[in-house]
Amino acid sequence: MALSVSRRLLRSFGSVLASGRCDSPSSLYQSLHASLGVVSSEEFSAVSKAGSSFLANRRLSTSIPSPESSGGAFPSNLLSAKPVVASESNIGTRKGLYQDLVIPVTNFHNEDKGFTVLAGDVFDVPIRKDIIHRVVLWQLAKRQQGTHSTKTISEVSGTGRKPWNQKGTGRARQGSLRSPQFRGGSTMHGPKPRSHAFKLNKKVRRLGLKIALTARAAEGKLLIFDDFEVPTHKTKNIANYVQQMEDSKKLLLVDGILPEKLKLATQNLHYVNVLPAVGLNVYSILQHDTLVMSRTAVNEIVERMHTPIKR
Repeated sequence: MALSVSRRLLRSFGSVLASGRCDSPSSLYQSLHASLGVVSSEEFSAVSKAGSSFLANRRLSTSIPSPESSGGAFPSNLLSAKPVVASESNIGTRKGLYQDLVIPVTNFHNEDKGFTVLAGDVFDVPIRKDIIHRVVLWQLAKRQQGTHSTKTISEVSGTGRKPWNQKGTGRARQGSLRSPQFRGGSTMHGPKPRSHAFKLNKKVRRLGLKIALTARAAEGKLLIFDDFEVPTHKTKNIANYVQQMEDSKKLLLVDGILPEKLKLATQNLHYVNVLPAVGLNVYSILQHDTLVMSRTAVNEIVERMHTPIKR
């Protein structure tokens, strides 16, 4: 019974305060008496205390008190403007779904150099062949020289005289011996020097490189070396290192700054190529079945992939 009366009191008290007709405990008592019929003195005293405290706070609700004005009683952390709940736009993003990869680190002598962690949003993205195809076409089109050229009728060396009369000879009418139907004549609608490059969005190009790196890592064809330091510039040493690797026919060595000895040791090997980290691209990765990167190259590639795209 007491519980039901308390609930009725709270409901009535809330309705009275929400209506804004309460200015004093006496008026609060009249309103509760009218709504409930009978209210005991103990219940009224409890409700009047709650009402007076609520009204006091209600009068002060027009301004936010500062910790200095309230004597330090108001918690300062409640004045923070930061949202308590994170925004929905940051929940469930794709970046949180990627999984980082842990790969052992070795060198040319197959020595254990510990482990390294590869960023999941660079080396573990979904494989999309259509993106790879678009990036490769863009690279091949951009690398074309575009210096092919043919001569038009105004550029061909020859006479400008009309070969024969227009009528009376029984032959077909002709206007110039430099026309394309004559030997040594011009070429109509032939190629001219131009650029074959076309535009491809930077996001697509960056995604293509991520997919190529992910494919090599998923195949187990991505090797991480501590460094590319070799004792000598002899080619036979690199050839012996490559022969010791399993299922490696063509290697691409990527480093931040390539050592000079490594360049000299690999320049006569058609199945071993070297590239700086800044020049790593999709087509070069696809041309080699094994990708070997140094720690420095991995850090530079990850930093490049995480750099915002300038528009």
